[in-house]
Amino acid sequence: MKRMEALKRLIILQLSFIGLLVHTAIYAYFWFEEYYPYLLYHRKANFFFKGHILIILIYFVLLFFFASTYGVLKIGYLKPTDVFISEFFSLLFVNVISYFQISLMANWVVQVRPIAKTMLIQTLFSIVWVFVCNTCYFRAFPPKAILIIHGERPIDDIVAKFESRKEKYEIGKTINISEGMDCIKQEIAGDYEAVVLWDIPVADRNYLLKYCYSRSVRVYMMPKISDVLVKGADQLHLFDTPLYLTREYALKIEQRLAKRFIDLICSILLLIIASPFMLLTAIAIKAYDGGPVLYKQVRCTIGRKEFYILKFRSMKVDAEKDGVARLASKNDSRITPVGKFIRTTRIDELPQLLNILRGDMSFIGPRPERPEIIDQYMEDMPEFAFRMKVKAGLAGYAQVYGKYNTTPYDKLKLDLTYIEQYSVWLDLKLMLLTLKILIKPESTEGVDSTQTTAMKKK
Repeated sequence: MKRMEALKRLIILQLSFIGLLVHTAIYAYFWFEEYYPYLLYHRKANFFFKGHILIILIYFVLLFFFASTYGVLKIGYLKPTDVFISEFFSLLFVNVISYFQISLMANWVVQVRPIAKTMLIQTLFSIVWVFVCNTCYFRAFPPKAILIIHGERPIDDIVAKFESRKEKYEIGKTINISEGMDCIKQEIAGDYEAVVLWDIPVADRNYLLKYCYSRSVRVYMMPKISDVLVKGADQLHLFDTPLYLTREYALKIEQRLAKRFIDLICSILLLIIASPFMLLTAIAIKAYDGGPVLYKQVRCTIGRKEFYILKFRSMKVDAEKDGVARLASKNDSRITPVGKFIRTTRIDELPQLLNILRGDMSFIGPRPERPEIIDQYMEDMPEFAFRMKVKAGLAGYAQVYGKYNTTPYDKLKLDLTYIEQYSVWLDLKLMLLTLKILIKPESTEGVDSTQTTAMKKK
């Protein structure tokens, strides 16, 4: 199995590397055919061979960086649509940077048409290449047979998630931990490529984890809150015994200063860029029903400090006339036609740039919740208070790696992962990844009626 996994990884890297080389070759063609002749004729910029190599190498390095950030190198792991979207954004960023790089060399704004043609051809190639890679990968590597070991709580949700990736996983059997360790160990010895430990007691989980590890059996494990906290701990070597340190504070002073600086710069720039769209949105909302353009709502940020969050109104004026706080559901009748569009495109969130400018929020952080909803969650999840160790954010780890209708407990674990593993680079990476989720419709799905009551700790 180790050999098979190594072969699989090697094939993924080779396919990804070939794709990046082809994209770089397309750029190189337009560099030699259109941009370099322009520089040579108009700016007398005579490049030697090494100069051309440097230009093309810079493009490849940038493409590799953005591809790694967005997950282009995860063929077979991500869905084909996700890989394509990741590749599209990687190419977009690199081509924009390269265009400005060429403009700087020309000392003038060069024609957009060559880089636009480059982007078009690369996008068409991406569609074909992702399909070919995905087809080859799953023909070479059939779905993994997995064994799900679970506790007493329902497993319909996790079973449905694994079944949604039938091309990668095949559920061979589900077994309850109550069947006993002898029975479970006998089952693990069967023809399975991986074991899923799903919501079982910690003592049993630790035993089975070590049992599987000793036999080189791959394990997928649902983390508990304590696991997330330990994952972000610092490893100390004070003695000859390993120690893990979990700190009482979330961000260091220098991290908070850097984070605030990024928030100020980005919010000012985005307010300038987004102002025309915000004006058109305000006109559309006002023209539809004559109601207020902005919607204010009390939310909680760091230390459960309350503030008024600003959003473009997407629901009817009397959406909560009964005074009961509730999350938006699928096909919610309270959402107006204009509201449906601005929610799908996330335009309704743009006024929160003012909240960031004022210091109520940050660009990246746990999404702010309403006080009454926090109280509901904390009845069954006291740990929900942990996510308020940092400022609330416009976008966050849970929005990038989850969905709107991800369960509260799973969102909490994602938010705590962000807090415990915080770095300035992580903030910048999540900013880039946030652009990707803007065009993924499932990231804005409303909650099912069953989810509104599914707040209990798993």
